[in-house]
Amino acid sequence: MMKPLLTSGFIGLTLFSSAQAHQGHEQPPKAKTLTEVVRTGNGTFTYENVLDWGKLPENAKLGPTHGGVAVDKQGLVYVSTDGEKSLCVFKSDGTFVKAMASPAQGIHGLQIVTEGDKQFLFGAQLNAYGKNNKHLRAVKLDLDGNIVMEIPNEKTGEITGGLKGITGIAVAPDSSIFVSMGYGSNLIHKFDKEGKLIKSFGGRGNDIEKFKTCHGLGIDTRFGEPRLLVCDREKRRLVHLDLDGNWIGEHARNLRRPCSVSFHGDYLAVAELEARVVIIDKNGAPVSFVGDNPNKKQWAKFGVAPKDQNPGIFSAPHGLSFDAEGNLYVQDWNTTGRVSKLTLVK
Repeated sequence: MMKPLLTSGFIGLTLFSSAQAHQGHEQPPKAKTLTEVVRTGNGTFTYENVLDWGKLPENAKLGPTHGGVAVDKQGLVYVSTDGEKSLCVFKSDGTFVKAMASPAQGIHGLQIVTEGDKQFLFGAQLNAYGKNNKHLRAVKLDLDGNIVMEIPNEKTGEITGGLKGITGIAVAPDSSIFVSMGYGSNLIHKFDKEGKLIKSFGGRGNDIEKFKTCHGLGIDTRFGEPRLLVCDREKRRLVHLDLDGNWIGEHARNLRRPCSVSFHGDYLAVAELEARVVIIDKNGAPVSFVGDNPNKKQWAKFGVAPKDQNPGIFSAPHGLSFDAEGNLYVQDWNTTGRVSKLTLVK
């Protein structure tokens, strides 16, 4: 096996009581080929990149990635795109399984939920195409890509501002559905399991309890009663609310524009648009920086070409998911599409 390269600047990290910005290095890294294995992260959450993960047949492109990643109980990996392939499915080893669900093209936030003995995909559809190109909506799909439910529907009622600017979605244990308007009003709407609007809360503002791009959502079950975790991207923080929308507090601050989260035990991974994934513990402290890009010219850049991408290094993490073993699948916001697998070093 090829000896992995250690990426610089990750070992010997000093931890903080809340997540602090990690500025990286001023000099861009020397170009590496994508055939190299690199090691990145810290301590328990140290990773190695997987070479050529997620290649499509005939070297096709994935299509623009501005969405999410979800992993089902069988270990299949679902990746949403803004391209014609819509939702792509891969085996854990990167083997392409299928592309599906063209009516769900342009899913921005993605989550997989178990209901009884079945699993469903929930998506915040920011860019709806085809017959539904006039809609911005939340969708519930079965694992074959069939739309089971959409919001709004005949039971929804009036939504303030509609779903303009929809970015995130999360489903609570009681089947409540939360949808964020991070590119619009910055309201968060709560629906019941049939899509009826229950209430709206949040909104844009400078007050501590207001948001500035409430981008991605997650349900945090680490503290007993489930909480809604909000990626307040442009305030560079994660915040907790209860499931009625009441403020609990800031969970982590000084992040690099958090977009989405994924939980693994008492830890969560945060996709930061400014070229890094950070692993945070239950206290909101960072324990590992993964794939940190020292080239600031690539931070949060959509147009980084494949030839300019470095193995194990990110440019604009937007969606991500742990699998059951703690491995990470990370989607960069990228014009040709990029998804990486990082294997946990044990």
